[in-house]
Amino acid sequence: MIARNTARVVPGVAVLVAGAAVAHVLSTVVGVNRLILAVGLGVVVANSVGTPEWAEDGLATHKLWLETGIVLMGARIAVDQLLSVGLSLLVLVVGFLGFSLLFVELVARNVFEIPDRLGSLLAAGYSICGVSAIVAVSSGVRAKSEQIAYAVATILLFDAVTLAAYPAIGRLLDLPDIVFGIWAGISMVSTGPVVAAGFAYSPTAGQWATVTKLGRNVFIGVVAILYAVYYARQNGGDGETSVASWRYFWGQFPKFVLGFVLVAGVASAGLLSDAEVALLERGYQLLFLVAFVGLGTSIEIQGMRRTGIKPLLVVLSALVTVSVLSLGAAMLVFA
Repeated sequence: MIARNTARVVPGVAVLVAGAAVAHVLSTVVGVNRLILAVGLGVVVANSVGTPEWAEDGLATHKLWLETGIVLMGARIAVDQLLSVGLSLLVLVVGFLGFSLLFVELVARNVFEIPDRLGSLLAAGYSICGVSAIVAVSSGVRAKSEQIAYAVATILLFDAVTLAAYPAIGRLLDLPDIVFGIWAGISMVSTGPVVAAGFAYSPTAGQWATVTKLGRNVFIGVVAILYAVYYARQNGGDGETSVASWRYFWGQFPKFVLGFVLVAGVASAGLLSDAEVALLERGYQLLFLVAFVGLGTSIEIQGMRRTGIKPLLVVLSALVTVSVLSLGAAMLVFA
C-alpha cells in the first residue's frame, strides 16, 4: 500500500521540484524573487497546458511541503524577541480575527443580502485561513456544494491578487520588515500566499508574517465549533452536536504549528549549532520554493471568472477595511 501511494505521488513531486529549479534559475536571470516566480510558473502551466492527471496526486502534496517548511523555519525564530512582543501581537491577531468575522457576516447579510450560510463560509475563509477554514466550517454550517464552490473561488482570487499586491504596496510605503510581516499575517487570507508575500519582501518579514498567520490558524477549530453550535440552534437543535467536541477541535487544529513551536524552542535553547540552524534554513527555503509551484497550480483562473460579484465585493470590503486598520495598528505598535 505504501509503495503504491508513493508511486502515485512521485511524478507530481518531480514536477514540483523541476518547477522550483526553473524558478530558481529564472530568478537569477530576471532579478525577480524566486518564490513569486514559482507561484507564477505554476499558474501559467495550470491555466495554459493544464496539469496532467498522472501528476495531480503529487502536485497536491504542496501543502505538506509548505507545512514542513514552516516547522523547520522555527529554527530561525528568536523566541525571546517573539515573547517580548507576544502580548501585543496576540491582541492584534485575536482582535482583528473577531472583527473580520463580524464584519463579513454583517456586510454579507445586511448590505449584499447574501444567504447566511455563504456569508459564514466567506467570514471563516477570510478571517482564519482561506480554503481550509471554509472546508472546516462547511459541515457545521450545512452549506450547499455550490456555496462552498463560490466561497473557495472567491478566496483563491484574493489569494492571487494579494500575493502580487502586498509586496509592491509594502515597498511603495517603505514599511519596516516587522510591520510588513505582521500586516500581511493579519490581513491577507491563506497561509501559502502570506508566507510567499512575506519572504518576497524580506526574510525577516517572512518570519513575522508566518508567525502572525499561525496565530490566526490555531483558532480554526474554535470557529468551526462555534459555527456548528450556532447553526444547530438555528435549526431547532440544542447545540450539542458531535462536531462541537474536543475531538473535532483536535481534528481541525493545524498540528504542524506544534512542530514549529518545538523546533523554535529547541533552537532558542541553544541545542542546535550554527551549522545545523543554517542547514534547516536552507531546507525550509527549498521546501517553500517547491510548495509555491504547487500553490500556483491550484489557482484556476477560469473557475474564478464564474464567481458571482457579491461574494467578491464582500471579501473586498473586508480586505480593504482590515488592511487599512491593521496597517495603522502595526505601525503604531511595532514601527
